Amino acid sequence: MSWPPPARVALVLALLWAIYVLVWTPGPLGLRLLGFYPKRLGSRVVGWVAARPLPASWRDPLLGGFARHYGIALSDAEFPLADYPSLQALFTRRLRPGIRPQDAPTDGYLNSPVDGRIIASGRIDAGTAIQAKGLPYRVAELLKHERNAGRFEGGHFLTLYLSPKDYHRIHVPLEGRVTAVSRVEGELWPVNDASTGSVPRLYERNRRAVWMAEGTGACEGLEVAAVLVGATHVGGVVIDPRWLGGRTLPRDGGFPVDALPCVPGDDLGTFEFGSTVVLLVGGPRAQAWTPLRTEGAVQVGQRLGACR
Repeated sequence: MSWPPPARVALVLALLWAIYVLVWTPGPLGLRLLGFYPKRLGSRVVGWVAARPLPASWRDPLLGGFARHYGIALSDAEFPLADYPSLQALFTRRLRPGIRPQDAPTDGYLNSPVDGRIIASGRIDAGTAIQAKGLPYRVAELLKHERNAGRFEGGHFLTLYLSPKDYHRIHVPLEGRVTAVSRVEGELWPVNDASTGSVPRLYERNRRAVWMAEGTGACEGLEVAAVLVGATHVGGVVIDPRWLGGRTLPRDGGFPVDALPCVPGDDLGTFEFGSTVVLLVGGPRAQAWTPLRTEGAVQVGQRLGACR
């Protein structure tokens, strides 16, 4: 069979790309093979399927089976399982009122914005933070549309991973004023232990949304960025509409927010399926801020750190 010249060129390019993915992409073979998978298209398809309404008779076997497989605590959910019309509705469920109380305010406090697991933490040094296993990434590139990333120099980063079993809403971690929001278009690599330990600059490369705030009251002198990092099948990283003022975030860009007041526990955003939140703590008092939790499981409202 004779291939026309354009087809031959495409075939050669495809083979070269396959060799690159298999040989030069770090990490387990399965992660390398994921280089062939159309991650954006796959994420759109999965998102569309997850949002399809299910007949009432299907909800217990499908949603219930999914919840049992991943260990989702349905007793914490706001509504009974049968009231969730789709898989997406179950994932973006709210919790029963009062089930996640916020820890009491103290000097320079910061409470967890999510239910999840702290997988990395440390000082921001020379504009870099650590992803995992010594892999650095650039804070300025992570924020991208925030011009003054230097305000986080010498501060702290905490990375919180959300698994499929976790509650997928993100909440405000401090008392303050919201100053900016943005969105960064990017890739959709998985964000799990294998990926974070193998894919360089993963958080810089993936799709993400950024929420910025400066502290007031007990949190005066702190500045916080919450970066919602998307992943494969987690293309939906959604900033709550209250911070947008009726505007729509651009596909790759952002805008300032007119110092809207916020308190711990307010809605900040939502993940459509699980992923990762990177918290950056900066500002004039960042040197005095000390993390109280640097690894392990954490729930919304639990104290992450305070000024000492």
